[in-house]
Amino acid sequence: MSFTPNTKVIENLNHYLADLYVLQLKTQNFHWNVTGPHFSHYHTMFEEQYAAITPAVDEIAERIRALGATTPAAFSTYSKLTCLKDAPESLEAEAMVAALAADHATLASQLHSFAETAAEAGDVATEDMLIAQIQFHQKTLWMLEATLGRKTTQEMQRAS
Repeated sequence: MSFTPNTKVIENLNHYLADLYVLQLKTQNFHWNVTGPHFSHYHTMFEEQYAAITPAVDEIAERIRALGATTPAAFSTYSKLTCLKDAPESLEAEAMVAALAADHATLASQLHSFAETAAEAGDVATEDMLIAQIQFHQKTLWMLEATLGRKTTQEMQRAS
């Protein structure tokens, strides 16, 4: 079965690419600027996270190209496409972790509809790629929430 690239799938990938760039920059910013008694832990954790985002950025960009579209590559375009907010210039370490947790939760949720759109278009390669990204964001969310001593949404649902 073949498929014709779907403009909505490409549009979703463009939005996600912008979100990943914003998340990568925010995570790297936190890596550079975190301070406090748990500096070493946070500094290392943020570095591992932004390093994990880098290959995903390339994978999403290359998928957009494979679908025959031009990959957006300007910060002004990303700022229009992203659903994520900039972080304030100065945050305490726990606020940084909470901000990243909120971003990963947002992206994991958003990607469900993006994967469904790809499935409806018959684009199994994009659907599969987005499912892997959902897993990444859910795992990272779990780690960030555990760092904050929070229960995950799934744990809270099981407890009720």
